[in-house]
Amino acid sequence: MTEQVKIAVIGGSGLYKMPDITDKVAHVISTPYGHTSGEIIVGTLRGKRVAFLPRHGIGHFYTPTTVPYRANIYALKMLGVKHIIAVNACGSLREEYAPGHIVIPDQLFDYTNSRERTFFDEGMVAHISVADPLCAALGEVLYKAIIKVGGTVHRGGTFLIEEGPRFATRAESRIFQQWGCSLIGMTTCPEAFLAREAEIAYATMAHVTDYDSWHTSEEPVTVDMVIGTLRKNLETAQMAIAAAVESLDENHLCACHRSLENAFMTERGIIPQAMLEKLKPIIGRYFANV
Repeated sequence: MTEQVKIAVIGGSGLYKMPDITDKVAHVISTPYGHTSGEIIVGTLRGKRVAFLPRHGIGHFYTPTTVPYRANIYALKMLGVKHIIAVNACGSLREEYAPGHIVIPDQLFDYTNSRERTFFDEGMVAHISVADPLCAALGEVLYKAIIKVGGTVHRGGTFLIEEGPRFATRAESRIFQQWGCSLIGMTTCPEAFLAREAEIAYATMAHVTDYDSWHTSEEPVTVDMVIGTLRKNLETAQMAIAAAVESLDENHLCACHRSLENAFMTERGIIPQAMLEKLKPIIGRYFANV
């Protein structure tokens, strides 16, 4: 991989169609976990090279469960990415987080059950800390960028990630509220956890499209509702991403970038060489002889 890119954006394909992006190059990257969701488009935005990856593929091909999360994060690591800005659609579980608003959550509740959550599953055990699963420093950059472009934004909240592809029942939605959750969506897990394993800072702009099913004075969430709000928010998302990229220090390092320092459990001598080779882009700096 010749081109090295430090910033990536994961979201819908519309995000990289903004006119500010120039010198676009498409990368097709194969990984030990298969191909990515689609071509990774690298372009210049506000003077910086940025990689754009359509999470669900062009035309929304993958379900929330079948998105190749491991391939996506692995490929971005191969490109040299240090910071991931994610964009997610979500439902609100709080009255004040209204449709059309953007939230920068600081916590995740993984309520999925059918996804590959780790790179360390074949002869090498590593336990990372995700007490604070989203990068606070990167989240602050996003928060300030949204304010700068005139968006309505909230800082903080627990983002519950359900399996999907169906939306929640009213009973589920109300229980999630009682658990203290603020938002509900389908795609941030295991994406954020894999980014942490890959020592990449990760934060998300969660775009509120609806009040899920708990709000009896509103219509239950539908695909039309989600798409309609996302289209209205697209311009704000594009401007916020551009502002965030402009202000982000590409070389800033935080605890996210050393999450594997004390994570390895397996004795070096019994780790299969094939596993070391497979994970070289992720663990190479800890195993000099790989």
